[in-house]
Amino acid sequence: MKIVVAGTGYVGLVTGVCLAERGGHHIVCVDVNSEKISMLKSGISPIYEDGLEELIKKNNDLNRIEFTSDFESAYGDADAVFIAVGTPERSDGSANLDYLKSAAKTIAENAKKDILVIIKSTVPIGTNEQIEKYINKHKKENIRIEVASNPEFLAQGSAVRDTFEATRIVIGVESEWAKEILLDIYKNFDNHKLVTNRNSAEMIKYASNDFLALKISYMNDIANLCEIVGADIEDVALGMSFDNRIGSNFLNAGVGYGGSCFPKDTKALHWLSNSNGYELKTIKAAIEVNEIQKLKLAKKSSDFVESFNNLKVAILGLTYKPGTDDLREAPSIVNIRYLLERGAKVVAFDPVGIDNAKKIFGDTIAYVNDIDSAILDAEMCFIMTEWEVIKNYDVSNYKKLMKRPLVFDGRNCYKISEMKDNGIEYYSIGR
Repeated sequence: MKIVVAGTGYVGLVTGVCLAERGGHHIVCVDVNSEKISMLKSGISPIYEDGLEELIKKNNDLNRIEFTSDFESAYGDADAVFIAVGTPERSDGSANLDYLKSAAKTIAENAKKDILVIIKSTVPIGTNEQIEKYINKHKKENIRIEVASNPEFLAQGSAVRDTFEATRIVIGVESEWAKEILLDIYKNFDNHKLVTNRNSAEMIKYASNDFLALKISYMNDIANLCEIVGADIEDVALGMSFDNRIGSNFLNAGVGYGGSCFPKDTKALHWLSNSNGYELKTIKAAIEVNEIQKLKLAKKSSDFVESFNNLKVAILGLTYKPGTDDLREAPSIVNIRYLLERGAKVVAFDPVGIDNAKKIFGDTIAYVNDIDSAILDAEMCFIMTEWEVIKNYDVSNYKKLMKRPLVFDGRNCYKISEMKDNGIEYYSIGR
């Protein structure tokens, strides 16, 4: 079977490469960005993702996968096409489906045989049905084109592993024909496969992501109360984790969630519910708590200085989480802007996120390649990402190198007792 993947971002590229690695089908990844395609043909990944570049090189060499910007040759004789383009949020919180419609129209205009179009992108409930009508309206040939939903459940930083070891593969279809094609595509994946209708598959994706976001915001809310009443959020989280109805994942308190999924998906589902005359109060609360949480430590730091003007402030960690170079919706962004607006001189360190940070901040902040350089002579330090290099850092250096050893830890990387023993003014979340 010839399988085409439209879009070579996180989801599309990982999907295509992992399908190629499992074998059984010929994979073609297509993207309008010719520069990105050239990189991929050379075996270079345009994104930082553990294990991905090695698989690109391997499957390139084995001729299991090809990369192209030629839509006509890609779609003309394809049996199935995965659409994995972005669905960014609009200003009102709704999902922008322009990229999805553009890909769908291109498929419709170039397909020459019966084809199954599979939407990987996260889309509002009912989108698959809309796109199927849209494609059939624009198709040039008298062929069968159906649309199926196959949402992704990848976490950046572990996307390759998440694909191979998926807890479930959700298949949303309206015909046996579409079902059999998708089961054939995933025949070499030994994962639980849930077959349902398209609307349910779309809802499974949103409900899953938003539940995790809700869990994070709940823990941050509890952490804030812990600080007031003298409880320790880490002990509270540990006590909760022993209950298998709750589990141990997503119980870490911090300065809020970020990334390409949780912020966008919570807002999209909230918008969708409101547009249908229903308010998801829990999701609304999750969004509100997260927005407040992001600046919690920055606002607290204002009590420790008369002015931020010309104050050297170190930022450790720029990406929204470790294991990725993605800064989308990262708490570091709003914190840096908060500091810059008040005249601070910001020096930032991140193992892999500096290039993307430069696209946002340019030369308005300084960038360094190690923690020592970031905190040298700094009068304040914020930890925004729990990278291992930060967690394993010799904390005595904060006292030795900083002008004032004042550390605001948004990820609870260190023990309070250790920081106190080293003479460091230390403030974290919920402790």
